[in-house]
Amino acid sequence: MRNKAFTLIELMVVILIVGILAAASVPLMRGRVDSAKWAEANATAGTIRSAARVYFAEHGTVSKDWADLGFDTAAGDLAGTYFGPSDYEITSVDSATGNVAVTVKGSKANAPKGSKTLSQDGSTWQ
Repeated sequence: MRNKAFTLIELMVVILIVGILAAASVPLMRGRVDSAKWAEANATAGTIRSAARVYFAEHGTVSKDWADLGFDTAAGDLAGTYFGPSDYEITSVDSATGNVAVTVKGSKANAPKGSKTLSQDGSTWQ
């Protein structure tokens, strides 16, 4: 009668294959985590850009003051998990259209490194 069990070699091969797959997937997942963190900044920068355009439509000029744009920083309107109000800055203004470019720099401990800018027309996030 023959035993129907896995040999030690077969088990070691399976463990080796699982280890290789895990080692290959960790760097891919780490990049996705940073991408998800930047998505928070992109959404908030888009909100800032929209608020600046509304302010421009109402007043004919663009303000860089958060209170003028309708944000209450004390109440946490611009506070997120990875980025806070001090991380956002309106860096350039098109005085003809009211479009603004918003630059984001992460300062919280769990924020991704570097900075990115949402262009004036809102089409590029770099």
